[in-house]
Amino acid sequence: MLRPLAAIALALLCALPPVPAQAQDHSPAEVAAIKDAVFNGPGLPVMGNAQGDAVLVEFSDYNCGFCRKSAPQVMALLQSDPGLRLVVHEIPIFGEGSRFAAEAALAAQAQGKYAEFHRALMAMRGKAEKPSVLRVAREVGLDVARLQRDMQSPEITRRIERSLALADEIGLVGTPSFIAGDRAIFGYLSKDDLAELVAEARAAK
Repeated sequence: MLRPLAAIALALLCALPPVPAQAQDHSPAEVAAIKDAVFNGPGLPVMGNAQGDAVLVEFSDYNCGFCRKSAPQVMALLQSDPGLRLVVHEIPIFGEGSRFAAEAALAAQAQGKYAEFHRALMAMRGKAEKPSVLRVAREVGLDVARLQRDMQSPEITRRIERSLALADEIGLVGTPSFIAGDRAIFGYLSKDDLAELVAEARAAK
């Protein structure tokens, strides 16, 4: 049975009470900087229309069951909405395998295969860990030796740490978490649920 969806009441992103204690001391400039990091942080993977008129942000982990369940719904929405830009924050919270998968996914950007690799990792069976992640990398045509070298880049570590710190800063309670406009929702979302979230963000512009 799916966990009920719960809106995350974040003063940084959502005009919903109550205000979390960690958000009360942020200045407008700090809030703006945090929102910019959520939607436009440096090096964040982007899928869909990079110049789209609406942005959906996902915080996810490759060993998260609800992330994997949501992935086909997210992809279906991207296919049906040509004006949508999807931004992904890799936040590996389920152990070493998740961390390895996140590092590999970000390193795949250098070979222009992030989107394909991301979809394949979300669709894989079993736990994401080093042997399975490298197997999937080979299956999608990545240069695995180069991938493992690129994974060692300090920039990959910085990107992951930035996303983890950001998730903590805005009080996300787990994965997947989706953000569009001024709303954040935690848990599995169907294509229709995601479309509604995006439509609300568009209407609020």
